[in-house]
Amino acid sequence: MPSTKQKYIKMREESDLSLEVILIIVLGVFMFLFGSLLFKIHMGDLAYNPDSTYGLFLVIVSFQIITMGKTPFGDLSRSWAIIIIGVLAAVLGMVSCFIPGYLSELVRILVGLILFTGGIALMLQLFFSKEKAKLWIKVPGILKQLIVACALVYGITIIGGLITLIPGITTDPQTAVILIIYGISFFYLAWCIQKATRIYPEEEKKLSLEKNPSKKFSFFQETSLPLSSAIIILVGTLLVLLGVLLFPVTSGTIPFSPDGQLGLLLVIVAIQMMALGETPMGQYKRSWLLIIVGLIFAALGIVSCIVPGILTGLIQILIGGLNIFGGVLLLIKRFSSRNEIKNSTSETFIVPPPVKKLIVTQTILNIVSIIFGLSMLLGGIIPGLVVAVVLVINGILLFALIILLQKITNIKIEMKKDASGG
Repeated sequence: MPSTKQKYIKMREESDLSLEVILIIVLGVFMFLFGSLLFKIHMGDLAYNPDSTYGLFLVIVSFQIITMGKTPFGDLSRSWAIIIIGVLAAVLGMVSCFIPGYLSELVRILVGLILFTGGIALMLQLFFSKEKAKLWIKVPGILKQLIVACALVYGITIIGGLITLIPGITTDPQTAVILIIYGISFFYLAWCIQKATRIYPEEEKKLSLEKNPSKKFSFFQETSLPLSSAIIILVGTLLVLLGVLLFPVTSGTIPFSPDGQLGLLLVIVAIQMMALGETPMGQYKRSWLLIIVGLIFAALGIVSCIVPGILTGLIQILIGGLNIFGGVLLLIKRFSSRNEIKNSTSETFIVPPPVKKLIVTQTILNIVSIIFGLSMLLGGIIPGLVVAVVLVINGILLFALIILLQKITNIKIEMKKDASGG
């Protein structure tokens, strides 16, 4: 039996979970918790926010579309057209999370259609595509289990779509049981995909996260947008949208769901942690320990979206503390490393203009992060309009960050070409 020290060392090792597996696990956690909470919701012991529940589902689906080109109807080329569709789906989900009551029916019908028609499309592809069940059935081992896992998930997806489109065809307890089984089936699917990936690694099917950008832009061609930039686009969109919506919210024109806002923010932070190792306190190794922390954060955010009121204070303190501590820590690291570079060299070091802009942008982002964290912890002390402006600035800076990172990537590519004589 391994000792506590050995277990700790194992937890610190780098995780090999793919983004696809991580998002499937998050969907599993979502469905499992939704089903578990629905028993208490049915009995009247807990409140329920359908708007942010459906909205969160749309945002998670948009993550799959934007980062991998995986839609609810099958895999497509990750073109700018697909990315924009994913962003629009995310915006709809975010508005549903933030502003309850306005999009209730639209979002419910959309989620129902996605589940029902998407489940049918995926089931047909599974059994009629030459590259899926027809091929997998010939190979003994995990691929046969993958057929079972996919069929189980797609079958329950179709049922879930019908339940969403036609409320009342099942009782709440029956729906809860179906959701719990749905969540478990997602976990089984994630395990099958992860094991199959380890046994049959296919390089050509992996995400091209760092390939050179194409010189010829095409709206419908595969884009070389890195995973980190794709997630930043989502976060930037969320912050700008939230900031813009806070203007009418602070004037009392429209209602607002703080639990939907906090829950969605925490789930996105969790996905960033698990997929990239990026946390509010900086970049870390994507260890199994970080994956577990990310799953805990995701679970808290999901519960906050489904059941309003029970985790509001806890998540406010968590997000506020992480933003303040992370902003301060990153500022200290940046200025200390800058001083070390100055002291270690007597020659004048010329910093390229894009790098200078990047440093300035990151510094402002850290300051804005601290202000946002303070607004979380201090409640009504910081005016709502100030928070709205801070959020919009934060989102715009994130978009600027993507452009700067792309410019720096292009400079590195040119430098490699010059060094190789190309």
